[in-house]
Amino acid sequence: MNGRKVVVTGLGIVSPVASELEQFWEGIKNGKSGIAHVQGMDDIDQYAVQIAGEIRDLDVERYIDAKDARKMDPFSVFGLAAAVMAIEDSGLDPSNMDCERAGIIASSGIGGMQIMQEQCLRAYKGGPRRVSPQLIPQMITNILSGYISIKYGFKGPNFCVTSACASGTHSIGEAMRIIQYGDADVMVAGGSEASVAMLGVAGFSALRATSRRNDDPEAASRPFDKDRDGFVMSEGAGIIVLESEEHALARGARIYCEAAGYGRTGDAYHITAPAEEAEQAARGMKLAIQDAGLRPEDIDYINAHGTSTPLNDKGETLAIKKALGDELAYKVAVSSTKSMTGHMLGAAGGVEAAIMALAIRDNIAPPTINYTTPDPDCDLDYVPNIKREMEINVALSNSLGFGGHNATLCFKRY
Repeated sequence: MNGRKVVVTGLGIVSPVASELEQFWEGIKNGKSGIAHVQGMDDIDQYAVQIAGEIRDLDVERYIDAKDARKMDPFSVFGLAAAVMAIEDSGLDPSNMDCERAGIIASSGIGGMQIMQEQCLRAYKGGPRRVSPQLIPQMITNILSGYISIKYGFKGPNFCVTSACASGTHSIGEAMRIIQYGDADVMVAGGSEASVAMLGVAGFSALRATSRRNDDPEAASRPFDKDRDGFVMSEGAGIIVLESEEHALARGARIYCEAAGYGRTGDAYHITAPAEEAEQAARGMKLAIQDAGLRPEDIDYINAHGTSTPLNDKGETLAIKKALGDELAYKVAVSSTKSMTGHMLGAAGGVEAAIMALAIRDNIAPPTINYTTPDPDCDLDYVPNIKREMEINVALSNSLGFGGHNATLCFKRY
């Protein structure tokens, strides 16, 4: 894509590790797990899976009026808070910019699951007259983009992308494209999720997709480890601010890195399982590298999708080898920060894009914690257990979603 250069100027995080950017980054660098026994569900002991990454430290009223927040599904609360953080971090002033040239792509894999669940139970017990008029506007996945645009008056492209666990990464990639094509100067993009609730916990448990290591929550998410037994579901949001280089320089913005490349493909294979040969996940990485005008040997660090499921981690390892070639694949640093955050579903790509930007800023590859027993099928350098100080000029971030959705972002030093 030979369009305008796009840069990253703002980051916002709501996560189980921490819900303040630098505190979050300190936790990630130092291997802090955000996984614990679920506290937000009174009947959690009835479930086969009793652990998750919950948001416990977010000062909602710092970002959203309490009266408004009470009407919103938690996925919108988390996402709007992260957007406020990112815009504040960027230094953008909506009163001093062309808001028709600023847009939003803030997404979710599932959307307002908690309000949908709550209102379904109310209708079942009390009849249709008990259903809130807020049900439909609060459950739809695009409502978060609406909230952000209304708060800031941003009138440019405004929509969402729903592609399961690839939603946040697709959103950032499509936002990047919009700026490159000249359709906006500023885009706020990423994802949010709040599925630690009855339907989410029960549904993923029924799929046998989630870890049942209930007696040791902090060790449950163990990407690439031989003893991994499933992902750990988490909630939260990751939102970043993208700008054209000209716009950012004109206002004297602090620039984290360049958003340089984007690749997306489809497996056309299975609704939940990744394709065994990993051809399309590999092609997504190749496309992102080519889009950035780079070569495989330029890649220093990969933030892997790394869910801690047997099939994903094996398949992604193979995809990295096919994308870079075996020799280079064994040299690149690869880590899964889901070992600490858990799997934030549609929010994961936004959070991991922010981690990629911070890794480039500070020349630090965060660790994959809980890596104790090597798996012969997963034999790359996963930065085991301890962060690594190293030169990081180019990084990739992968997201792979149910339905066969593959998305990769490439960021490079500005």
